[in-house]
Amino acid sequence: MERAATRAPWIAAALLTGTMIISGCEGGAADPNSSPSAAGSTPAASPSSSGSSSATPAPSATGVAEAGDPSDFATDLTTPWGLVALSDGSVLVSERDTAVIKKVTDGRSSEIGTVEGVVPSSEGGLLGLAISSDEKTLFAYVSTGEDNRIVSYDFDGSSLGTEKVLLDQIPVSSNHNGGQLIMGPDGFLYAATGDASVREDAQDTGSLAGKILRLTTDGKAAPDNPFDNEVFSYGHRNVQGLAFDEQGRLWASEFGDQSLDELNLITAGANYGWPAIEGDESELDGMINPVHVWGTDDNSPSGLAHAQGSLWMGGLRGERLWQIPLEGDRAGEPVAHVEDRGRLRGVLAYENDILVATSNTDGRGDPRDADDRLLLVPLERA
Repeated sequence: MERAATRAPWIAAALLTGTMIISGCEGGAADPNSSPSAAGSTPAASPSSSGSSSATPAPSATGVAEAGDPSDFATDLTTPWGLVALSDGSVLVSERDTAVIKKVTDGRSSEIGTVEGVVPSSEGGLLGLAISSDEKTLFAYVSTGEDNRIVSYDFDGSSLGTEKVLLDQIPVSSNHNGGQLIMGPDGFLYAATGDASVREDAQDTGSLAGKILRLTTDGKAAPDNPFDNEVFSYGHRNVQGLAFDEQGRLWASEFGDQSLDELNLITAGANYGWPAIEGDESELDGMINPVHVWGTDDNSPSGLAHAQGSLWMGGLRGERLWQIPLEGDRAGEPVAHVEDRGRLRGVLAYENDILVATSNTDGRGDPRDADDRLLLVPLERA
C-alpha cells in the first residue's frame, strides 16, 4: 500500500526527542499506523557523515551527469527487487514474488537459486540483496510467514550454498517491510526495516521495526552502534532505498503517508520522526528534517543509488527516475528521467551508468510485453 490513516492525537506530546522522517508502502490504497515516544541519544557521526540537513533545495548543481535514453539490459523478469553488480559485469536480481535469485550476464538471465520459506505479500517476499567485498557471501532480506529476516549464503559465482540466518524476528506485515540491504564502506551490513504497520514501534529503539540496522557480516550488532543493539537510526516508516556517496555518507529514500515522500541524510542515533511528522510539514525538537520532499503522487520512492555526483531514485507511483544533484549535504533541484516505462523500483550504479528495474508485474502496475525488465540508463558528465 501507499498511504496511511490519521495520526493519534497524543503523538506530538509523547515524542520527547528525535529526528525526522516518514515512509510507507508502494501503491495506492490507505494503510493505518500510530506511534509514541523516543529513547533519545545524541547522534554520533554516520559512517562518514557530517551532518546537518536542509529541507530547502539548493539551486541545481552545474557539471552533474546527464542521463540518456534507456535501453533494455534484461527482460522477462518477475517483480525484480534487489540488485547487485558483480565485478565480472553481471548483475544479481532478486524476484520478490517467485523467491528466485537470477544472474544476468550479457542480457541473458539464469537462476542461481531459490530462497526457501519466502511468503510473498502486498509488499513482502524476497527483497533486498547485498554482497561482500570478496563476492563470496550473498546477503538477502526475506519475508516469511512469521517475520522478516536477513540471511546469507556462500556464493561461488553461479550458485548458492547453505542458508545461514543472520537476524530474524524483524516484524513482518503485508505492508511496510522495508527490505533494502547495502554493504557500508566501514565493512558493516546496513538494512532498512519498515514499521510493519505498527506506528509506535518506529519510536522504540528496542524494536527492530521502522529502523535502519547496522550489523556485522555474521549478524551481530556493530560494536559502536548508538543503542547497544542492531539499531543505527529510528523513527522510520518504510525506508526502501539506501545509498552511500563518495564521502561515505548514508542516504535513504522513504515512503510518506498521506502527502510527502522523503530523501534523508542518515546520522547514527538520529530519530527521523515517524509518526509525529510527515515530510517537512512541521518540526519537533531533536528531529531531523528531510533533505528533500516530494508529493506522494510524484514519487513513492524505492531504490536509491549514487553515481557521478547525484543520487538516483526510482519512483513507483510517480513512474520516473529522479536525479538529485548533491551539493555538500544539500540537494539540488531534482530532475525526472525515464518517464514512460511504468513503475520503477530497483536502482543500481552500474559501471559508469545506472540500471533501473521496472515493477509492472507487482500487482499495481500495467505489464507490457517482456516486462519486467532492467533498463540501462547511460550517464554522461555535463
